[in-house]
Amino acid sequence: MAGEESKGRGIAGGLTNYGDPDFAAYLRRSFARSMGYSNEALARPIVGIANTYSGFNNCHRHFPELLEAVKRGVLMAGGLPVEFPTISLGEVFLNPTSLKFRNLMAMGTEEMIRAQPIDAVVLMGGCDKTVPAQLMAALSANVPTVQLVGGPMSTGRHKGERLGACTDCRRFWARFRAGDIDQAEIDVVEGRLATTAGTCAVMGTASTMACIAETLGLALPRSAAIPAVHADRLRCAEESGKRAVELIGTKELLPRQIVTEQAIENAWRVLLAISGSTNAVVHLTAIARRAGIKVDLNRLNRLSDETPVLVNLKPVGNNYMEDFFAAGGVPAVLRELRDLLHLDCMTVTGKTLGELVDEPLLDQLDRTIIRSREDPVDPDGGLVAVFGSLAPRGAIVKRAAAEKRLLEHEGRAVVFSSLEDLSARIDDPDLDVGPDDILVLQNAGPKSAAAMPEAGYLPIPRKLAAKGVKDMVRISDARMSGTAYGAIVLHVAPEAAVGGPLALVRNGDRIRLSVAERRLDLLIDATELEARRAALPHAPARERRGYDRLYDEHVLQADEGVDFDFC
Repeated sequence: MAGEESKGRGIAGGLTNYGDPDFAAYLRRSFARSMGYSNEALARPIVGIANTYSGFNNCHRHFPELLEAVKRGVLMAGGLPVEFPTISLGEVFLNPTSLKFRNLMAMGTEEMIRAQPIDAVVLMGGCDKTVPAQLMAALSANVPTVQLVGGPMSTGRHKGERLGACTDCRRFWARFRAGDIDQAEIDVVEGRLATTAGTCAVMGTASTMACIAETLGLALPRSAAIPAVHADRLRCAEESGKRAVELIGTKELLPRQIVTEQAIENAWRVLLAISGSTNAVVHLTAIARRAGIKVDLNRLNRLSDETPVLVNLKPVGNNYMEDFFAAGGVPAVLRELRDLLHLDCMTVTGKTLGELVDEPLLDQLDRTIIRSREDPVDPDGGLVAVFGSLAPRGAIVKRAAAEKRLLEHEGRAVVFSSLEDLSARIDDPDLDVGPDDILVLQNAGPKSAAAMPEAGYLPIPRKLAAKGVKDMVRISDARMSGTAYGAIVLHVAPEAAVGGPLALVRNGDRIRLSVAERRLDLLIDATELEARRAALPHAPARERRGYDRLYDEHVLQADEGVDFDFC
């Protein structure tokens, strides 16, 4: 980055407007000096470091150490590192759900990048919604950016087997509900599922979004899978800080120049090949939208037919993110997909994706973890969109995580009108339900009071679980954790709360799911459906204020990324 412009504006950037620029610069320098900065330090370009450490975010508890490594890298490259806090979204600590606050975090991060004197920024994220929020912010703010993820946790142990949040959380909870293990054992397991800093140990949403950030070119190569507690994670943080300084003044490597339509398609390819989280469909759609790119779920289906599942990780396989890292990580997956990718896409390294793919792998490729295209985990992509009378604008199925027999299924609907109704009746011994029925959850989408939580993984009714039933078709306008598994249809659009067809389903209706035909249909006469629609009760208006009101008035449907219409 030659020339004076490459040095950035540093402390003089974006002055506070008092109507007197010289006074504003004088006052800012005075206040900066109160923090102990020398004139030499204040003469340097500034790399802002968005730090999402929080006592309510267990995934980020190692961020203080990670932050120091970023600062070290910035200083080594001649910049001045300045940390600033943003909203942090700890998945299990937020009510009603973390997704509701993703857009708030994106807005806050964007505005702080814009408002403060920042020449480049390192975004420190990890837990599920933090990375997509930061990527959305980066595209909107469009200043030189390096995304740094916190990395996955390491596995625990229980009775000779490895455990990792949160696929194993669900597996053991299902066994507990079925009566296979008792209260004493589930209490022991509870303390062994998440034993280190970092995000879930499987290919859940956090790891999926880390892989997407690396594929898009906004995170450094090999960075997605480094375990949170590995020394390489600190070295990656240091290198991220150095690279942020090197990007100052760039006009070619800004987020909107990197995240092109071709880069988004590369990300879809990798999402399919890793059989990543269904949540990533919502997030990648929102990220693309911030880049001015419209997502077509029919295009996703065409890519899914061409892109096999290559990664043998839970919840689809048997292994964990620490194994994926040792096996070669994202670079090894990209190498397998080479002829399907747009290799001329640029990355924050200044190299094209093709140049990075052709570099030697740093790790020994392990074919038990990352399979070849000729010997895939599954010949079809991990995710698919279905359309039909029950989902006119689409719904998502993680077919790689389902019992194959259920991907072509017709059954009787057993309907729950809300999360409260589900909680009250799912384990009722008198519930009229059989193993071939289809569980349907309404009013759990973006506009509902529930705000699209990870509730699409409806539990198997206790009386069926006790008989050994492990999977059923389940349909909702909710999401599910990327760590979950099963024949689950999610993100039905339009949702029930806005009068979508899902709101018209009644107990006993016949529903047909055909993943092969990409169909999801409610087998009810159109005249009857219109009569039901006319009889739908009007939801009583409830008093809303602040962000809750902003969210309700402007949030979009799942097929549009659940972003705000004005973003």
